[in-house]
Amino acid sequence: MSGGHGARLFFAVAVPEAVRRELAAWARRSAGGARVLDPGSLHLTLLFLGSRAFEEVDELAGSLARAARSTGACELSLGAPLWLPPRRPRALAVEVHDAGAELARLQEALVRDAGAAEQAPDGRRVRFRPHITVARAGAAPGAQARLPREFPVPTPQLTFTAARAVLYRSFLERSGARYEALAEADIGAAA
Repeated sequence: MSGGHGARLFFAVAVPEAVRRELAAWARRSAGGARVLDPGSLHLTLLFLGSRAFEEVDELAGSLARAARSTGACELSLGAPLWLPPRRPRALAVEVHDAGAELARLQEALVRDAGAAEQAPDGRRVRFRPHITVARAGAAPGAQARLPREFPVPTPQLTFTAARAVLYRSFLERSGARYEALAEADIGAAA
């Protein structure tokens, strides 16, 4: 990639197709008035990088490969539903449990190697909270008031291994975000 323009980039873990399908089915039954995301777009964000120059993509791909190699297998399980952010929710997500802390190690390795950390608007570092977003609420007035606070259908009780880490480019479109994989790396793969 060349040119001086930037792209919205982020690191994520690819979620297995069967897990994405189950989460989307759960969201269709549980999200109320929120827009359920396409199963193909579901992922677990590790680190949002924001707008970065195209010239940085190769370096970021190297960071991804190094971090993925330095991490062991990430055995993950789905947890409870949650609205994010908690005070003014706009996204329905399902928490992800990382009992072995390998996912957290992968995220920290990316923060160190890529030289970036997610920050809140006031400059505070955002705490890593593993989750998979499954639906988004509209921005229209009153949209938040129509969001369910209780979920009659429990989240799927699934476990999965995070096998691939991905550097994605995000395109914001009227119909929602679209993602393009720019680089991928096997988690725990030998050099």
